[in-house]
Amino acid sequence: MFDYFKGFITDKKKSTKGTYLTIEVNGTGYLLEVTDRDFNSISVNEENKQKIYVLLTHREDAMSLYGFLTKETRDIFQILLSVSGVGAKMGIALLNEFDACDVISLVIDGNFKELTRAKGVGPKLAQKIILELKDKLMKTELPKSAISSLPQTQAISDTQAVLLSLGYEENEIEDALKKVIPTIVENSNSEEVLRKALTTLSM
Repeated sequence: MFDYFKGFITDKKKSTKGTYLTIEVNGTGYLLEVTDRDFNSISVNEENKQKIYVLLTHREDAMSLYGFLTKETRDIFQILLSVSGVGAKMGIALLNEFDACDVISLVIDGNFKELTRAKGVGPKLAQKIILELKDKLMKTELPKSAISSLPQTQAISDTQAVLLSLGYEENEIEDALKKVIPTIVENSNSEEVLRKALTTLSM
């Protein structure tokens, strides 16, 4: 329903229930739950507009809006919610501890022990997150056009698969990787390439 809001940040607050900001768009204030990382990066500013990517969630008893400074963080949050046993609070806890690239890298590497650093994430849930998300992030079939137009190192192939799973278009990915490839060395790993590609896509 919503992709992003562009408006003025009019309020910020923390409570035992979460971390929130209010963004005013055309005279309407929307209350968004945000990560601690984004909360600390955003200032109340009623003169300059801020773009916030959003996700609306539905439960039987409530609808909630979650806000993120970057599209990739919002998309990773949405993918985390697809794991059985991971709700919005757990997703926020993971993104409080790790940025979007770190979450992806830990899943790809199968590093469940590191995921348990997030509040409320035990070893069993961490392994479940990796088991379910690795397939979603890495098993996106690459189009033949992508295979033929870019160098096919493992790091580049992994990056293409992850970006496709996050909803980026083929031409966006190709353009980003063409800008990134000259800046990477031959033995760059998937995390380095992905992080640079996401940075390029966010510009």
